[in-house]
Amino acid sequence: MRLLFAGSPAAAVPSLEALLASRHEVVAVLTRPDARVGRGRTRQPSPVAALAREHGLDVLTPRTLRDPEVAAQLRDLRVDAAPVVAYGVLVPADLLTVPTHGWVNLHFSVLPAWRGAAPVQRALMAGDEVTGASTFVIEEGLDTGPVLGTLTETIRPTDTSGDLLGRLSVAGAELLVRTLDALEDGTLQSVPQPHDGVSHAPKLTPEDARVRWTHPAHVVDRRIRGCTPAPGAWTTLPDGQRLGLGPVRVVADVTDLRPGELRADKREVLVGTGVGAVRLGDVTAPGKRAVPAADWARGARLAPGTVLGDDTGTDVEVEA
Repeated sequence: MRLLFAGSPAAAVPSLEALLASRHEVVAVLTRPDARVGRGRTRQPSPVAALAREHGLDVLTPRTLRDPEVAAQLRDLRVDAAPVVAYGVLVPADLLTVPTHGWVNLHFSVLPAWRGAAPVQRALMAGDEVTGASTFVIEEGLDTGPVLGTLTETIRPTDTSGDLLGRLSVAGAELLVRTLDALEDGTLQSVPQPHDGVSHAPKLTPEDARVRWTHPAHVVDRRIRGCTPAPGAWTTLPDGQRLGLGPVRVVADVTDLRPGELRADKREVLVGTGVGAVRLGDVTAPGKRAVPAADWARGARLAPGTVLGDDTGTDVEVEA
């Protein structure tokens, strides 16, 4: 089949690589425009754009697909299918029927669970034990289209969203190729999504990444892992500045620390929670690089009984 691949971040790269190695022909790539990154704010292409250009593919980077000229350009490609992996731009309704077999999205959850922009992060934060990936045909609703294929993946106790997404992006690439193969062969039957079991995964905000020390230790652990590497979990220091937090370890038998109360020695830094405590991993002080928490604590010279976080602002719902 002739394919138009739509994707942007690193998680979409394994899918493009798999399609380039498949029996199908990728005739063009649709991706987000170059973005300013890093301290120098230099413009860089998306990871998908960089790979596509290495292979000499035509790369389209419109800011919107609602432009009539862009729509005409896509129609002129005369593709059989448009596989999509984390593209990040809404496909207008009038373009959904342009590919013969539609826009086939690889989504990193087992639909109808976790429809939306952050399925991997939300699954971790909710404490799910199993997640997966689905291929489905995009329609006007948010991730509501009929499912073409699925796979499942066990969530490991120490998984961050980066770890889990890395595995799903590789396994999902294989699922996407199998789906397109079966579509071309005419051996695939789409299945409508059930009405039960629907959950939503909106994009994480910085406030979602704020740690609430009044929550139980296992909920704090899940929140931090779900926000690693992005948007990055954080708390506040006594002076109000933010302290970035890497993954922690639950220490259930420490019960004498108040929520947010910090206790440090040469080997470890513990912080109390609503139930139990956590051992901090790497932390990132304002303007500094990430370092082990014990090294940070020695330099910070915090007073005994220092409490992190002020637990003000709007809380977000968590599963206990």
